[in-house]
Amino acid sequence: MKKIINKKHNKNEPWFIWLTRELNSYEAFQDFESGNNPLDVAEDFISRHSIAISEVFENFDEEDKDTLDQFLKLTECEMHVLRILEKQIELRKKLRFVDFKKRKK
Repeated sequence: MKKIINKKHNKNEPWFIWLTRELNSYEAFQDFESGNNPLDVAEDFISRHSIAISEVFENFDEEDKDTLDQFLKLTECEMHVLRILEKQIELRKKLRFVDFKKRKK
């Protein structure tokens, strides 16, 4: 797997570790609070990291492509899990529990 050169950090760090670290430290919620949608926030992230990303692409190979594909699958799976949880929460709000043991007198 190819390495990415990043002057701020370990210059031999694999690109996917670099990407994960940068995404986790990116203050996306500040952008969301400003009214930006997820696509705008993603494009801003790409713009801010364009030099490092171009370095990744210079040596991108099939193994890196496979890694990216796995990341995409994992991210899609995570999104589906979160959507399912969101639906379950909404259903819980709609359900009313009736205690049939208590009878009206």
